[in-house]
Amino acid sequence: MANLCSSSHEVDMKFISKAILISLAIMLLLSRTSYSLFQYSKVHTKKATFVSQSFEMGSGSIAAKTFLNIEFPKGHVGVKSFDSELVDEEGNPIPSFETYLHHWFAIKYIQNITMSDDPKLRHPDDFAFKRNEGICNGNILPHYWGFGVESRGTTSNIPDPFAIEQGNPTNIPEGYEEKWLLNIMAIDTRGAEDKKGCTECRCDLMNLPKDFYNVTMDVHNQPLTTDYKGGLFCCQDNLQCKQIDGFQGPKRKISLRYTITWVDWNKHQVPVKVYILDSTDRITSNGSEIIHDCQAEYTIPTNTNSGGDSPHVQKASIPMNKGGYLIYATAHVHSGVVNATLYAENGQILCTSTPRYGSGNEAGNEKDYLIGMSICYPEPGSVKINDGEILTLESRYENEFRTGTMGHFYIYLAENLPQE
Repeated sequence: MANLCSSSHEVDMKFISKAILISLAIMLLLSRTSYSLFQYSKVHTKKATFVSQSFEMGSGSIAAKTFLNIEFPKGHVGVKSFDSELVDEEGNPIPSFETYLHHWFAIKYIQNITMSDDPKLRHPDDFAFKRNEGICNGNILPHYWGFGVESRGTTSNIPDPFAIEQGNPTNIPEGYEEKWLLNIMAIDTRGAEDKKGCTECRCDLMNLPKDFYNVTMDVHNQPLTTDYKGGLFCCQDNLQCKQIDGFQGPKRKISLRYTITWVDWNKHQVPVKVYILDSTDRITSNGSEIIHDCQAEYTIPTNTNSGGDSPHVQKASIPMNKGGYLIYATAHVHSGVVNATLYAENGQILCTSTPRYGSGNEAGNEKDYLIGMSICYPEPGSVKINDGEILTLESRYENEFRTGTMGHFYIYLAENLPQE
C-alpha cells in the first residue's frame, strides 16, 4: 500500500461495491484533493469546500473510484455537516440526467505512520478501517456520511450543540494517523439505450466480462449466481452501459465537490453517534449474540398482482444494542422510492423520510429524478431509543421490477443531552 503522507499517490484495488464493504485490502491510484476554501462564521463554526481528485468519464461509462487521504478538518473537531455534489472541470454542477451519482461514502481509517512505500514491506496492521457505530456486519455500510442522486437536496446538518466527534487523540493508537477516503460511483447515461436500467446497474445492459459470474463474489464471498440481475456488482469501474447506435459524446473530467462544517471540540459540544440501518438486514442469533446480515441492496421482482398499485415494502426488525436520544434521521434510497419509515418497538413512528422529485432541466431539479429526502429533527430529548429496543425499518418503492434498490436509514443518537 502506498505511503499516504505525500501529496499524490496511486493504489490498485477492486471495484467498490458490497465487496469493498467486506474487504478493502487492495487500493486504487489516487491523489490528495485539489483545493479548499475556508470560511469562519460568527459562532466559530468553520466551513471548507473541497474538490476530490478528478476522473474521466465518457458517454455510458461507469466510474467506481476510491480516493484515499482526502482533505478533512485537522485536529479534534465536531463535524456538523458533510454535503456534496458532482461537478465538471469548471466547477459546474452536473445534472443527474447526464451523470447519475449512484453513491458517495466518506469512510474513516487509520494508517501506521511508518507504513512502507514498498507494497512487499507492508504489514496487515498498517491500515485499518474505523467504522461507524453499526449496526451492519463486518465492513458493510461503514461510512459516516454519504448519499447518492438525492445529495444536493438532502442535508446532513445537525443542530447545536450536537456534533459528530472526530480526531480525538485518545481514540487514535500511538503511531497511527486518522485519515478519510471517498468511495464514489457515478454512471454516465448520455446516449444510453435505457437510462433507468443503467442507473439500476442492470447486468444485461453492461459489457460484463465473459467470466463475470465465475469470478465475482457476493456479500458472503461466494460466486454470484446467474439469478443476480443487477446492482453494485454489475457497475464495475470502466464498464460501459449500452449506447444508442451511432451516439458519440465527449469525454470529460468529473470531481466530487464536498463542503464540511465543523467546530473545534470543547466541553460545550454534545457528541452524537452514527448508525446506519438497512432494510435488508437478516437478523439471526447465536444464543444471546445478535448476528446482522445486511445485504446493502435488493431486487424488487416484477409485479404480478393485477391491478395492484400498492408499493413494494422491504422490512427488517433490527435490535439496537445501544440506544440514545434521536437527534437526526433520514434515508438513503434510489429513484422510485415512495418513502422510508423507522418505527419504535411499540409501533410509534420515529421518522418517515419522504422524497422530492424534480420538475425542471437544471442540476438539482431534474425532471422525474429523486432530488432530495426529508430530514427528521425531533426536539432534543423528545424521542429516546432504549438499549436493546427492536426497531422496524420499512423502505417502500413503486411496485415494479427494479435492481440495485437500497433502503438505508441514517440515525444520529446522543447518549446525553446538553446540560442547562
